[in-house]
Amino acid sequence: MTAPAPQLPFERPNALDLAPLLARLREEGPIARVTTPAGDPAWLVTRYEEAREILSDTRFSRLRPDTEGAPRISSSALHTRPAPSPEEEDREHTRMRRMLAPAFSAPRMRRLGERIGELAASCLDAMDEERSGDPRRAVNLHDHLSFPLPVMVICELLGVPVEDRGLLRGWSERIAALYGGADGAAAMAEFEAYVSAIAEEKRKRPGQDVISDILAVQAQDPSFTEEEMARLAVGLLFAGHETTSARIDLGVLFLLSDTGRRDRFAADPEGSARATVEEVLRMAAPGALGLTRYAREDVTLAGTAIEKGEAVLVAINAANRDGRAFEEPDAFDPSRSPNAHLAFGHGGHYCIGNALARTEMQIALTALFRRFPGLRLAVDAHSLRDHSERLAGGLGEVPVLW
Repeated sequence: MTAPAPQLPFERPNALDLAPLLARLREEGPIARVTTPAGDPAWLVTRYEEAREILSDTRFSRLRPDTEGAPRISSSALHTRPAPSPEEEDREHTRMRRMLAPAFSAPRMRRLGERIGELAASCLDAMDEERSGDPRRAVNLHDHLSFPLPVMVICELLGVPVEDRGLLRGWSERIAALYGGADGAAAMAEFEAYVSAIAEEKRKRPGQDVISDILAVQAQDPSFTEEEMARLAVGLLFAGHETTSARIDLGVLFLLSDTGRRDRFAADPEGSARATVEEVLRMAAPGALGLTRYAREDVTLAGTAIEKGEAVLVAINAANRDGRAFEEPDAFDPSRSPNAHLAFGHGGHYCIGNALARTEMQIALTALFRRFPGLRLAVDAHSLRDHSERLAGGLGEVPVLW
């Protein structure tokens, strides 16, 4: 009798280490049968070479086919939208890349660096003030830096009121819940209605922001619907802070889990930040599912026959620690070069916000350890757990002292 396929998300010992089952499956082969959180069958890709291959293969779609019996990944609102036709999906993607590439280019992000630095400094001022009354009390880094900084940056970029970040946090948590169901769908509807109301105001009074840029394109393209506009803006707001927030938290954990590592970084944050962030991106493992793909046709991958319509989950976390691609893959080594990790995907769907995320992470870690070189955790780093019940994972608490 065949053993049942293991069900995601796999159990992890802590936020820094991967689920042991991921490593076991990777050693057994590049692709394995698993069960999704929704209870449906899927394939899981765990090795680096095969992960790169599938992410650049146009025979796979990012969205669930609109067909009876198509495998479900979870009941998250981010997983339940059916795909348009392959042609429509490709058209939407091409338009999105062309429209947003200038706004999220690396040169523009570098120019934005000074403003991000100002926002980071304001976060650290508030963090310092929070503790001023009692220097023995731990402060939650997540609430003071890792969450607010990316949210403030993406709000300013898109032209969304920063004071609404509490609303964005609530909606993001609800739509990303793997078992959110009807509540996640309601949160998505509320989020999209909020964005549509902002868009309506910007049609009357456009600004120097990304939503205004999107609306200008929409005005010239009758095929660009209101629903597509709202969905795109919501996606940018969600993606623009959720994973970056988690990776700032995890970057701090990696640095603070080894005193020598922390001291080396704190001695020269500006000189160390770029390489350190790349290693954080490789090692950080927020979320438990990876990137979702659906076969548009029958495909053979690493000798495995994947049938049209089947789901494939690309376990970026496992691929980034594949010893076939990285020496000493479980060691945190900022001097690693080259460091061709897959944290932002690969191929045509490579994350358009990668330069923004890198810039925010570099500035956040530099500012934090320049301000508080003796920063330390108030708890054992290995006692902290990732939110495996949420699509992007992440931590709710990183208690620190200095």
